Amino acid sequence: REKTMRQIFPDHESQLTRLGKIEGQLKGVRKMIEERRYCIEIISQIKAVQGALKQVEMGVLENHIHHCVKEAVRGKDQDTLEKKLEEVVKAFEKM
Repeated sequence: REKTMRQIFPDHESQLTRLGKIEGQLKGVRKMIEERRYCIEIISQIKAVQGALKQVEMGVLENHIHHCVKEAVRGKDQDTLEKKLEEVVKAFEKM
């Protein structure tokens, strides 16, 4: 009955590549600030980072819905299902 973490949680491996690119973008923003680049150029790059993070967020949420929520529906445990649905609602509220 006891499950390991790998069995319980979905794989977010696909987000790692995107996060690596975001890390590079952040280093670029830092360099722009250090070089005292034009404010609007910096803001533009910050917006790009925010957009990329939003894509990661949506990918993780999509995995949650397709794995965790789907498993709760299949499990037919009403309390677990309600908890998973509440998690999704709260995640959307924070977006």
